[in-house]
Amino acid sequence: MDIIINNSSGVPIYEQIEEQIKGLIMTGELAAGDALPSMRILAKELKISVITTKRAYEDLERDGYIESVIGKGSFVKGINNEVLKESMLCTIEEYLDKACDKALIGKVSLDELKEILSIIYEEKKNE
Repeated sequence: MDIIINNSSGVPIYEQIEEQIKGLIMTGELAAGDALPSMRILAKELKISVITTKRAYEDLERDGYIESVIGKGSFVKGINNEVLKESMLCTIEEYLDKACDKALIGKVSLDELKEILSIIYEEKKNE
Protein backbone atom coordinates (compact mmCIF):
# COMPACT_ATOMS: atom_id res chain seq x y z
CA MET A 1 0.00 0.00 0.00
CA ASP A 2 1.61 3.23 -1.16
CA ILE A 3 0.64 6.32 0.81
CA ILE A 4 2.29 9.57 -0.22
CA ILE A 5 2.36 12.47 2.23
CA ASN A 6 2.59 16.03 0.96
CA ASN A 7 3.87 18.20 3.80
CA SER A 8 3.22 21.42 1.88
CA SER A 9 -0.41 20.71 0.90
CA GLY A 10 -2.05 22.34 3.92
CA VAL A 11 -4.20 19.23 4.38
CA PRO A 12 -3.56 17.50 7.71
CA ILE A 13 -1.50 14.32 7.34
CA TYR A 14 -4.18 12.12 8.91
CA GLU A 15 -6.68 13.38 6.30
CA GLN A 16 -4.23 12.64 3.49
CA ILE A 17 -3.89 9.08 4.79
CA GLU A 18 -7.67 8.68 5.10
CA GLU A 19 -8.36 9.98 1.59
CA GLN A 20 -5.71 7.78 0.00
CA ILE A 21 -6.95 4.65 1.79
CA LYS A 22 -10.55 5.51 0.82
CA GLY A 23 -9.35 5.90 -2.77
CA LEU A 24 -7.64 2.50 -2.70
CA ILE A 25 -10.85 0.94 -1.41
CA MET A 26 -12.98 2.72 -4.03
CA THR A 27 -10.74 1.56 -6.89
CA GLY A 28 -10.66 -2.00 -5.60
CA GLU A 29 -6.92 -1.99 -4.89
CA LEU A 30 -7.91 -2.76 -1.31
CA ALA A 31 -10.70 -5.31 -1.05
CA ALA A 32 -12.91 -6.41 1.83
CA GLY A 33 -10.87 -8.39 4.32
CA ASP A 34 -7.50 -7.01 3.23
CA ALA A 35 -5.25 -6.21 6.16
CA LEU A 36 -3.89 -2.71 6.58
CA PRO A 37 -0.41 -2.18 7.97
CA SER A 38 -0.35 -1.72 11.72
CA MET A 39 -0.51 1.87 12.92
CA ARG A 40 3.06 1.58 14.17
CA ILE A 41 4.43 0.17 10.89
CA LEU A 42 2.60 2.76 8.78
CA ALA A 43 3.88 5.56 11.02
CA LYS A 44 7.42 4.24 10.69
CA GLU A 45 7.16 3.92 6.89
CA LEU A 46 5.78 7.45 6.55
CA LYS A 47 8.11 8.87 9.22
CA ILE A 48 5.21 10.34 11.17
CA SER A 49 3.75 9.99 14.64
CA VAL A 50 1.74 6.91 15.60
CA ILE A 51 -0.85 9.36 16.95
CA THR A 52 -1.39 10.58 13.37
CA THR A 53 -1.94 7.09 11.96
CA LYS A 54 -4.17 6.26 14.92
CA ARG A 55 -6.36 9.28 14.13
CA ALA A 56 -6.62 8.26 10.46
CA TYR A 57 -7.54 4.66 11.32
CA GLU A 58 -10.08 5.78 13.94
CA ASP A 59 -11.75 8.09 11.42
CA LEU A 60 -11.78 5.35 8.76
CA GLU A 61 -13.35 2.97 11.25
CA ARG A 62 -15.92 5.56 12.36
CA ASP A 63 -16.87 6.15 8.71
CA GLY A 64 -17.27 2.41 8.10
CA TYR A 65 -14.32 1.82 5.77
CA ILE A 66 -12.28 -0.41 8.05
CA GLU A 67 -12.72 -2.49 11.16
CA SER A 68 -10.13 -3.07 13.85
CA VAL A 69 -9.81 -6.32 15.76
CA ILE A 70 -7.85 -6.14 18.99
CA GLY A 71 -4.71 -8.23 18.72
CA LYS A 72 -5.17 -8.86 14.98
CA GLY A 73 -5.10 -5.47 13.29
CA SER A 74 -7.21 -3.37 10.97
CA PHE A 75 -9.00 -4.72 7.91
CA VAL A 76 -10.97 -3.31 5.01
CA LYS A 77 -14.64 -3.64 5.77
CA GLY A 78 -16.97 -5.12 3.19
CA ILE A 79 -19.08 -2.20 2.08
CA ASN A 80 -21.35 -1.49 -0.82
CA ASN A 81 -19.67 0.65 -3.50
CA GLU A 82 -22.77 2.85 -3.69
CA VAL A 83 -22.39 3.67 0.00
CA LEU A 84 -18.72 4.50 -0.58
CA LYS A 85 -19.57 6.71 -3.54
CA GLU A 86 -22.26 8.53 -1.54
CA SER A 87 -19.74 9.20 1.22
CA MET A 88 -17.26 10.57 -1.31
CA LEU A 89 -19.97 12.77 -2.84
CA CYS A 90 -20.73 14.27 0.58
CA THR A 91 -17.06 15.09 1.08
CA ILE A 92 -16.83 16.60 -2.40
CA GLU A 93 -19.88 18.77 -1.70
CA GLU A 94 -18.22 20.12 1.45
CA TYR A 95 -15.10 21.10 -0.48
CA LEU A 96 -17.09 22.62 -3.34
CA ASP A 97 -19.16 24.59 -0.83
CA LYS A 98 -15.96 26.13 0.53
CA ALA A 99 -14.70 26.77 -3.00
CA CYS A 100 -17.95 28.56 -3.86
CA ASP A 101 -17.63 30.74 -0.76
CA LYS A 102 -14.13 31.77 -1.88
CA ALA A 103 -15.33 32.33 -5.45
CA LEU A 104 -18.12 34.63 -4.29
CA ILE A 105 -15.77 36.62 -2.08
CA GLY A 106 -13.31 36.95 -4.96
CA LYS A 107 -16.05 37.74 -7.48
CA VAL A 108 -15.13 34.70 -9.57
CA SER A 109 -17.94 33.85 -12.00
CA LEU A 110 -19.59 30.44 -12.20
CA ASP A 111 -18.11 29.95 -15.68
CA GLU A 112 -14.61 30.72 -14.38
CA LEU A 113 -15.15 28.35 -11.46
CA LYS A 114 -16.31 25.58 -13.82
CA GLU A 115 -13.28 26.16 -16.05
CA ILE A 116 -10.91 25.92 -13.07
CA LEU A 117 -12.60 22.72 -11.92
CA SER A 118 -12.40 21.21 -15.42
CA ILE A 119 -8.69 21.99 -15.71
CA ILE A 120 -7.87 20.57 -12.28
CA TYR A 121 -10.01 17.49 -12.90
CA GLU A 122 -8.31 16.73 -16.24
CA GLU A 123 -4.85 17.24 -14.76
CA LYS A 124 -5.61 14.88 -11.87
CA LYS A 125 -7.19 12.30 -14.17
CA ASN A 126 -4.04 12.23 -16.29
CA GLU A 127 -1.58 11.92 -13.38
